[in-house]
This record gives sequence, C-alpha cells and structure tokens, in this order.
Amino acid sequence: MVSEASRCVAAGGAGWIDNTASGTGETGIEGGSTGRERPWSPRASGPGGDPDGPTDQRERESGVATQTRSKTARPERYKVLLYNDDYTPMEFVVALLEQIFGKGPAAATQIMLAIHRSGMGVAGVFVLEIAETKVSAVHRAAEERGYPLRAGLEKE
Repeated sequence: MVSEASRCVAAGGAGWIDNTASGTGETGIEGGSTGRERPWSPRASGPGGDPDGPTDQRERESGVATQTRSKTARPERYKVLLYNDDYTPMEFVVALLEQIFGKGPAAATQIMLAIHRSGMGVAGVFVLEIAETKVSAVHRAAEERGYPLRAGLEKE
C-alpha cells in the first residue's frame, strides 16, 4: 500500500510531510496542520537521513540563482511622409492611405488634406523595415499609374 506522502512525491507535488520524531508520516495535504511540518524537497535530508539540511559545502553555500534581465531597447520608429505635388489626384492619395496604410476613409481624407495644405503629411509611424516597405509600395503604386507622388522617411 502506498502512503499519502509517497503519493505526493510520485505525483511530483510539493506536499507537506511530518518531520517530527514520531515519524507518523502525516501530510499537510489533507487534514489539519500540526504547525511542525516542513515542505518536502528531495534535498531536505542529506546522507544519513539528517533532515536539518544539506551536508556538503557546495549545497550549503548555494542559494536561489537569480539573473537580472536587461531591458531590450525598443526599435527606433520612423514616420512615413507623403509629399504634395500638383499632379497626383486627391482620390488616389486617399486610396493609397486606405490600402497601404490601413486608414479608414475619414482618417485617410484628413491626412490627404493635411498633405495638400502643408506640403507633406505623416501617413504612419513604423519600425525602419516596415516604413521602407511602405515607401516602396507607395512609389510602385504611383509609378504604375503614372503619378509623381513621392514618399520619404523621417526619424520620429
């Protein structure tokens, strides 16, 4: 017959066993607590069955190993700028903002008007690789349609 304490060990649990001199094998899993229980661990008793702790020097000096994690730096972000010209239709710019940059119709129209009024506008802010991809997609789409629309990058 398997005792409750050995079932706890076999199940990989961290049950409580009675380390009193009576050696009754009571566990802290079920029933009351006597207040004299210790958490069970495979290192709780050294050679010779001494429950008071490890016996070799290395185990006595070892503690919980901690490692400090350094925070990873966030990647630099870049603004994708669209520049105004006199030839690219406003509807085309709105369509680009919706398709390439995922803007809604209202947001795309607001950005297009900002580009039209101030000469340039921010289409989005991305990490470098994605921003470069968006710029090349804008240039490719504009060239396919024969428009001189230009886009660029600027560090945020």
